[in-house]
Amino acid sequence: MKAAPFAYHDPRNVEEVLHLLATLENPRLLAGGQSLMPMLNMRVAFPDHVIDLNRVEGLDGVTERDGALRIGAMTRQRDVEEHPLVRARLPVMAEALSFVGHWQTRNRGTVGGSLCNLDPSAELVAVAAALDAVLEVRGPAGARDLSIHAFPEGFMTPALAPEEMVTAIRFPFWPAGHGHCFAEFARRHGDYAIVSAAALLMVEGGRVTRASLTLGGVAAGPMRLREAEAALLGAVPSEEVLRGAAARCQEIEAMSDPQAPAWYRRRLATTLVRRALETALARAGGAA
Repeated sequence: MKAAPFAYHDPRNVEEVLHLLATLENPRLLAGGQSLMPMLNMRVAFPDHVIDLNRVEGLDGVTERDGALRIGAMTRQRDVEEHPLVRARLPVMAEALSFVGHWQTRNRGTVGGSLCNLDPSAELVAVAAALDAVLEVRGPAGARDLSIHAFPEGFMTPALAPEEMVTAIRFPFWPAGHGHCFAEFARRHGDYAIVSAAALLMVEGGRVTRASLTLGGVAAGPMRLREAEAALLGAVPSEEVLRGAAARCQEIEAMSDPQAPAWYRRRLATTLVRRALETALARAGGAA
Protein backbone atom coordinates (compact mmCIF):
# COMPACT_ATOMS: atom_id res chain seq x y z
CA MET A 1 0.00 0.00 0.00
CA LYS A 2 0.95 3.63 -0.37
CA ALA A 3 0.42 6.49 2.03
CA ALA A 4 -2.65 8.69 1.73
CA PRO A 5 -1.89 12.13 0.24
CA PHE A 6 -0.30 14.70 2.54
CA ALA A 7 1.59 17.98 2.29
CA TYR A 8 5.33 17.82 3.06
CA HIS A 9 7.18 20.54 5.02
CA ASP A 10 10.96 20.88 5.38
CA PRO A 11 11.71 23.42 8.17
CA ARG A 12 15.25 24.40 9.23
CA ASN A 13 14.78 25.62 12.81
CA VAL A 14 12.64 24.92 15.88
CA GLU A 15 10.74 28.20 15.61
CA GLU A 16 9.58 27.27 12.11
CA VAL A 17 8.48 23.83 13.33
CA LEU A 18 6.46 25.39 16.16
CA HIS A 19 4.79 27.80 13.74
CA LEU A 20 3.80 24.92 11.47
CA LEU A 21 2.43 22.91 14.39
CA ALA A 22 0.38 25.87 15.56
CA THR A 23 -1.10 26.78 12.16
CA LEU A 24 -1.53 23.55 10.20
CA GLU A 25 -4.48 21.19 10.41
CA ASN A 26 -3.67 17.62 11.48
CA PRO A 27 0.17 17.74 11.26
CA ARG A 28 2.59 14.92 12.16
CA LEU A 29 6.30 15.21 12.95
CA LEU A 30 8.72 12.96 11.03
CA ALA A 31 11.92 12.05 12.92
CA GLY A 32 13.69 8.82 11.96
CA GLY A 33 10.61 7.45 10.26
CA GLN A 34 11.12 3.88 11.48
CA SER A 35 7.59 3.80 12.91
CA LEU A 36 5.79 6.58 11.06
CA MET A 37 6.65 5.50 7.51
CA PRO A 38 5.21 1.97 7.90
CA MET A 39 2.16 3.49 9.61
CA LEU A 40 1.67 5.84 6.66
CA ASN A 41 2.11 3.10 4.08
CA MET A 42 -0.26 0.75 5.89
CA ARG A 43 -2.70 3.65 6.29
CA VAL A 44 -2.75 3.42 10.05
CA ALA A 45 -1.84 7.12 10.25
CA PHE A 46 -3.56 9.82 8.15
CA PRO A 47 -1.86 13.20 8.66
CA ASP A 48 -2.72 16.07 6.35
CA HIS A 49 0.76 17.52 6.85
CA VAL A 50 4.12 15.84 7.54
CA ILE A 51 6.79 18.07 9.10
CA ASP A 52 10.28 16.68 8.51
CA LEU A 53 12.69 17.33 11.41
CA ASN A 54 15.79 15.92 9.74
CA ARG A 55 17.25 19.27 8.68
CA VAL A 56 16.25 21.24 11.77
CA GLU A 57 19.34 22.67 13.45
CA GLY A 58 20.22 22.04 17.09
CA LEU A 59 18.19 18.89 17.72
CA ASP A 60 21.00 16.35 17.94
CA GLY A 61 24.11 15.69 20.01
CA VAL A 62 25.15 14.32 23.41
CA THR A 63 26.46 16.57 26.17
CA GLU A 64 27.20 16.08 29.87
CA ARG A 65 26.01 18.57 32.46
CA ASP A 66 24.94 18.58 36.12
CA GLY A 67 25.01 14.81 36.59
CA ALA A 68 23.05 14.01 33.44
CA LEU A 69 23.55 13.39 29.75
CA ARG A 70 21.48 15.66 27.54
CA ILE A 71 20.63 13.90 24.29
CA GLY A 72 19.03 15.84 21.45
CA ALA A 73 15.72 14.43 20.29
CA MET A 74 17.00 13.85 16.73
CA THR A 75 20.18 12.04 17.79
CA ARG A 76 20.38 8.73 15.93
CA GLN A 77 20.12 5.64 18.07
CA ARG A 78 23.28 4.16 16.58
CA ASP A 79 25.23 7.32 17.44
CA VAL A 80 23.97 7.09 21.03
CA GLU A 81 24.79 3.39 21.25
CA GLU A 82 28.40 4.01 20.18
CA HIS A 83 28.95 7.34 21.97
CA PRO A 84 31.78 7.14 24.54
CA LEU A 85 29.89 9.30 27.06
CA VAL A 86 26.85 7.03 26.86
CA ARG A 87 28.94 3.90 27.25
CA ALA A 88 30.72 5.40 30.25
CA ARG A 89 27.80 7.13 31.98
CA LEU A 90 24.70 5.26 30.77
CA PRO A 91 25.84 1.69 30.08
CA VAL A 92 22.31 0.33 30.52
CA MET A 93 21.19 2.51 27.58
CA ALA A 94 23.99 1.28 25.34
CA GLU A 95 23.08 -2.30 26.25
CA ALA A 96 19.37 -1.74 25.62
CA LEU A 97 19.99 -0.16 22.22
CA SER A 98 21.66 -3.34 21.00
CA PHE A 99 18.18 -4.92 21.12
CA VAL A 100 16.49 -2.19 19.05
CA GLY A 101 15.69 -3.56 15.61
CA HIS A 102 18.90 -4.03 13.61
CA TRP A 103 21.79 -1.66 12.98
CA GLN A 104 20.06 -0.37 9.82
CA THR A 105 17.07 0.59 11.99
CA ARG A 106 19.25 2.31 14.57
CA ASN A 107 21.11 4.24 11.85
CA ARG A 108 17.87 6.14 11.14
CA GLY A 109 15.83 5.83 14.33
CA THR A 110 16.08 8.68 16.83
CA VAL A 111 15.90 8.83 20.62
CA GLY A 112 13.12 11.42 20.64
CA GLY A 113 11.16 9.62 17.95
CA SER A 114 11.14 6.38 19.90
CA LEU A 115 10.07 8.08 23.12
CA CYS A 116 7.29 10.07 21.45
CA ASN A 117 6.00 6.98 19.64
CA LEU A 118 5.69 5.45 23.13
CA ASP A 119 5.35 1.85 22.10
CA PRO A 120 5.05 0.01 25.45
CA SER A 121 7.62 -2.56 24.28
CA ALA A 122 10.21 -0.04 23.09
CA GLU A 123 13.56 -0.45 24.81
CA LEU A 124 14.32 3.27 25.09
CA VAL A 125 11.00 3.92 26.82
CA ALA A 126 11.86 1.39 29.54
CA VAL A 127 15.40 2.76 29.93
CA ALA A 128 14.12 6.33 30.21
CA ALA A 129 11.79 5.27 33.02
CA ALA A 130 14.57 3.35 34.77
CA LEU A 131 16.82 6.44 34.70
CA ASP A 132 14.08 8.95 35.65
CA ALA A 133 14.60 10.87 32.42
CA VAL A 134 13.29 14.39 31.89
CA LEU A 135 12.01 15.54 28.50
CA GLU A 136 12.57 19.10 27.33
CA VAL A 137 9.41 20.29 25.58
CA ARG A 138 8.91 23.41 23.43
CA GLY A 139 5.63 25.00 22.46
CA PRO A 140 4.00 28.41 21.85
CA ALA A 141 4.03 29.08 25.59
CA GLY A 142 7.77 28.46 25.82
CA ALA A 143 9.85 25.62 27.23
CA ARG A 144 8.93 23.18 29.98
CA ASP A 145 10.34 20.02 31.54
CA LEU A 146 8.28 16.85 31.68
CA SER A 147 9.17 13.75 33.71
CA ILE A 148 9.12 10.47 31.80
CA HIS A 149 6.78 9.13 34.48
CA ALA A 150 4.18 11.76 33.55
CA PHE A 151 4.83 11.44 29.81
CA PRO A 152 2.53 8.50 28.91
CA GLU A 153 -1.05 9.75 28.84
CA GLY A 154 -2.38 6.48 27.44
CA PHE A 155 -1.45 3.72 25.03
CA MET A 156 1.12 5.20 22.59
CA THR A 157 -0.11 8.67 23.57
CA PRO A 158 2.39 11.18 25.01
CA ALA A 159 1.26 14.02 27.25
CA LEU A 160 2.04 16.68 24.65
CA ALA A 161 -0.22 19.39 23.32
CA PRO A 162 -0.73 19.23 19.52
CA GLU A 163 1.48 22.30 19.06
CA GLU A 164 4.35 21.03 21.25
CA MET A 165 7.51 19.05 20.43
CA VAL A 166 10.29 17.33 22.36
CA THR A 167 13.68 18.93 21.71
CA ALA A 168 15.96 16.95 24.05
CA ILE A 169 15.98 14.44 26.89
CA ARG A 170 18.09 14.55 30.05
CA PHE A 171 19.14 11.20 31.47
CA PRO A 172 20.57 11.40 35.02
CA PHE A 173 23.43 8.93 35.34
CA TRP A 174 24.34 6.78 38.31
CA PRO A 175 27.70 6.93 40.12
CA ALA A 176 30.65 4.93 38.88
CA GLY A 177 30.62 1.39 40.21
CA HIS A 178 26.90 0.79 39.89
CA GLY A 179 25.62 -2.43 38.36
CA HIS A 180 23.27 -2.50 35.40
CA CYS A 181 21.52 -4.91 33.09
CA PHE A 182 18.93 -4.77 30.34
CA ALA A 183 17.27 -8.07 29.41
CA GLU A 184 14.36 -8.88 27.16
CA PHE A 185 12.48 -11.71 25.49
CA ALA A 186 11.32 -11.36 21.89
CA ARG A 187 10.28 -13.95 19.32
CA ARG A 188 13.16 -12.94 17.03
CA HIS A 189 16.14 -10.66 17.45
CA GLY A 190 15.08 -7.18 16.39
CA ASP A 191 11.40 -7.67 17.20
CA TYR A 192 9.71 -5.62 19.87
CA ALA A 193 10.06 -7.29 23.25
CA ILE A 194 7.16 -9.24 24.72
CA VAL A 195 8.69 -8.31 28.08
CA SER A 196 11.87 -6.37 28.93
CA ALA A 197 13.54 -5.59 32.24
CA ALA A 198 16.03 -2.86 33.22
CA ALA A 199 17.88 -3.17 36.52
CA LEU A 200 20.26 -0.72 38.23
CA LEU A 201 21.94 -1.40 41.58
CA MET A 202 24.33 0.35 43.92
CA VAL A 203 25.97 -1.86 46.56
CA GLU A 204 28.00 -0.21 49.32
CA GLY A 205 29.27 -1.82 52.48
CA GLY A 206 27.76 -5.13 51.44
CA ARG A 207 24.22 -3.73 51.24
CA VAL A 208 22.00 -2.37 48.48
CA THR A 209 21.89 1.42 48.81
CA ARG A 210 20.00 2.22 45.63
CA ALA A 211 17.86 0.23 43.19
CA SER A 212 15.85 0.82 40.04
CA LEU A 213 13.69 -1.88 38.41
CA THR A 214 11.59 -1.24 35.32
CA LEU A 215 9.50 -3.49 33.08
CA GLY A 216 8.60 -2.85 29.46
CA GLY A 217 5.95 -4.57 27.38
CA VAL A 218 3.67 -5.50 30.28
CA ALA A 219 1.37 -2.45 30.34
CA ALA A 220 0.40 0.61 28.30
CA GLY A 221 3.58 2.33 29.52
CA PRO A 222 6.81 1.46 31.33
CA MET A 223 6.28 0.01 34.81
CA ARG A 224 8.60 0.88 37.70
CA LEU A 225 8.58 -1.83 40.37
CA ARG A 226 8.63 0.51 43.37
CA GLU A 227 7.77 -2.16 45.95
CA ALA A 228 10.50 -4.46 44.70
CA GLU A 229 12.99 -1.57 44.81
CA ALA A 230 11.99 -0.79 48.40
CA ALA A 231 12.42 -4.46 49.36
CA LEU A 232 16.01 -4.38 48.08
CA LEU A 233 17.12 -1.21 49.86
CA GLY A 234 19.32 -1.96 52.87
CA ALA A 235 19.34 -5.68 52.17
CA VAL A 236 22.40 -7.89 51.85
CA PRO A 237 22.00 -8.97 48.21
CA SER A 238 21.70 -12.75 48.51
CA GLU A 239 20.12 -15.06 45.96
CA GLU A 240 17.07 -15.29 48.21
CA VAL A 241 16.71 -11.51 48.34
CA LEU A 242 16.96 -11.15 44.55
CA ARG A 243 14.44 -13.91 43.95
CA GLY A 244 12.10 -12.32 46.46
CA ALA A 245 12.27 -8.98 44.67
CA ALA A 246 11.68 -10.64 41.30
CA ALA A 247 8.72 -12.56 42.71
CA ARG A 248 6.88 -9.25 43.11
CA CYS A 249 6.31 -9.43 39.34
CA GLN A 250 3.78 -12.21 39.94
CA GLU A 251 1.47 -9.58 41.44
CA ILE A 252 1.60 -7.00 38.63
CA GLU A 253 -1.38 -6.16 36.44
CA ALA A 254 -0.11 -7.21 33.01
CA MET A 255 -1.87 -6.78 29.69
CA SER A 256 -3.03 -9.55 27.35
CA ASP A 257 -2.82 -9.26 23.57
CA PRO A 258 -2.45 -11.60 20.56
CA GLN A 259 1.25 -12.03 21.36
CA ALA A 260 0.93 -13.21 24.96
CA PRO A 261 -1.61 -13.52 27.79
CA ALA A 262 -1.16 -11.69 31.08
CA TRP A 263 -0.08 -14.79 33.03
CA TYR A 264 2.73 -15.43 30.53
CA ARG A 265 3.96 -11.83 30.77
CA ARG A 266 4.03 -12.08 34.57
CA ARG A 267 6.05 -15.28 34.38
CA LEU A 268 8.48 -13.77 31.87
CA ALA A 269 8.79 -10.61 33.98
CA THR A 270 9.68 -12.65 37.08
CA THR A 271 12.41 -14.54 35.24
CA LEU A 272 13.85 -11.51 33.44
CA VAL A 273 13.96 -9.34 36.57
CA ARG A 274 15.77 -12.10 38.47
CA ARG A 275 18.33 -12.48 35.68
CA ALA A 276 18.76 -8.71 35.34
CA LEU A 277 19.29 -8.33 39.08
CA GLU A 278 21.86 -11.13 39.15
CA THR A 279 23.82 -9.55 36.29
CA ALA A 280 23.55 -6.03 37.76
CA LEU A 281 24.79 -7.33 41.10
CA ALA A 282 27.75 -9.06 39.50
CA ARG A 283 28.65 -5.89 37.61
CA ALA A 284 28.39 -3.92 40.86
CA GLY A 285 31.03 -6.18 42.36
CA GLY A 286 28.64 -8.14 44.54
CA ALA A 287 27.73 -11.80 44.52
CA ALA A 288 24.39 -13.49 44.94
